Amino acid sequence: MMLRAVLILTLAVAVASCGRLGIGNSSKRAETENVLPFKAKLKKGEDRGFTVSVVNKGAGVAQVRESVRFEATKYCLLTFGGSDAKWSISPVSKDWAFTQDGDKLIFSGECTAL
Repeated sequence: MMLRAVLILTLAVAVASCGRLGIGNSSKRAETENVLPFKAKLKKGEDRGFTVSVVNKGAGVAQVRESVRFEATKYCLLTFGGSDAKWSISPVSKDWAFTQDGDKLIFSGECTAL
């Protein structure tokens, strides 16, 4: 239940910050109002797919999600016109799946905007 509340709050913050993305700005720069907890890097995949990697400095997965979510939201919104992303889900935890490569956590998903 608490995870659901955190996700709803995070979504509300993400949607509220969409206006700051500078739609119509040819430079396609997007910045957050607040400093994100971790530096995340998005890599484009095939079609609408992507991966987002973030260095895990001993923090829990929940603590890195906002940085991961921001990069995905920015990419989907600026590339496909919508901010929704479908994340790969772990069959064990029923939550976002990730792999670990050294000190990096790697999440994958795809943009769902038409």
